[in-house]
Amino acid sequence: MKSRVAVLRTRPETVLEDIARLCQLAGVRTALREGTRTILKDNISWHFPFPGANTTPWQLEGTILALRQAGLSDLVCVQNDTVVTDPEKGERLNGYVGVLSKHGIPVRYNCFDWDLKWVPYEPKGEMLALPKIFPHGIHVPEFFFGTNVVHLPTVKCHIYTTTTGAMKNAFGGLLATRRHYTHTWIHETLVDLLTIQREIHTGLFAVMDGTTVGNGPGPRTMVPVRKDVMLASADQVAIDAVAARLMGFDPLGIRYLSLAYERGLGVADTRDIELVGEPEIGRENWHFSVGDNLASRVGDLMWFGPLKGLQKLFFRTPLVYLFVAGSYIYHDFLWYPAFGRRQVREFTRTSPWGALFERYLREQALSETAPAHGGAGAV
Repeated sequence: MKSRVAVLRTRPETVLEDIARLCQLAGVRTALREGTRTILKDNISWHFPFPGANTTPWQLEGTILALRQAGLSDLVCVQNDTVVTDPEKGERLNGYVGVLSKHGIPVRYNCFDWDLKWVPYEPKGEMLALPKIFPHGIHVPEFFFGTNVVHLPTVKCHIYTTTTGAMKNAFGGLLATRRHYTHTWIHETLVDLLTIQREIHTGLFAVMDGTTVGNGPGPRTMVPVRKDVMLASADQVAIDAVAARLMGFDPLGIRYLSLAYERGLGVADTRDIELVGEPEIGRENWHFSVGDNLASRVGDLMWFGPLKGLQKLFFRTPLVYLFVAGSYIYHDFLWYPAFGRRQVREFTRTSPWGALFERYLREQALSETAPAHGGAGAV
């Protein structure tokens, strides 16, 4: 039986209705267990708004409406912290706060010693990397057990994995702030995380935004490209494979996809993926390339190159804070002021998606005097 990926062309005036149709075509009712709590796992690659980098507010709102239409009413948004992104800042600057407040969706934060409790977990399936990276045991958020999860990635390139999407979106949800330990074995780690997800969740689904996509050295310092596409699937491997093919990459040549396919975790061979909705979109080739930035050059040395033998010294001692500070300064204080703001202004001025994004921000500002959305203690 082939895996199914739904793909549709969309526009700002119809995007919410299109997402509802997209989810129906992709089989959301059978993929997720009704009567079970459903986690909305958005993707904040950067707390700053940047087209193509983060879950869009219409992607979040459209998915909420589609899930409720499918009979899934117990929804909660889970945010993760990283060493270089601030989730609370990100949900405010990207317009999520207004959407979550409007629809009464509570938020939890899965950071060690903050909100959600992390517990040891012994995977039943074969692990490729995590046990050797974390020899004292794998920990996952207790809150995740027995839930559905809906991933909300965007279509974009990534400096370490070529592409990033539904599979890598679990990187934030199931790994704590020490997730940088895994970078040398990032492909194997993503496969391990999908194995764990299939064991602890009652259902998996993904809604991927391709309205404005990211070409170049992602997940942040990219060139935004308007494509007006949305994708959805219950197969995390298949949706990432279709997105990779659209971007111009061979899915079977991307290690995390081929490894997952070999282990029966999903379908990466696009010949065995049924495209529904507007399948002709799947024949497109956007001819993307990843390229390099300062972060990728440092990573090539530290994670994959001649200095990887010194990882414990650099990344498991207080020296790690030098690299954290370097990444923070480079992205937030050098690249974004020099290049990012200009691209955001251009997106807002010329793209109908930029105009829609600004509308969400205005609506959020108007609602700021209303009671806040559920918050950390609401579930």
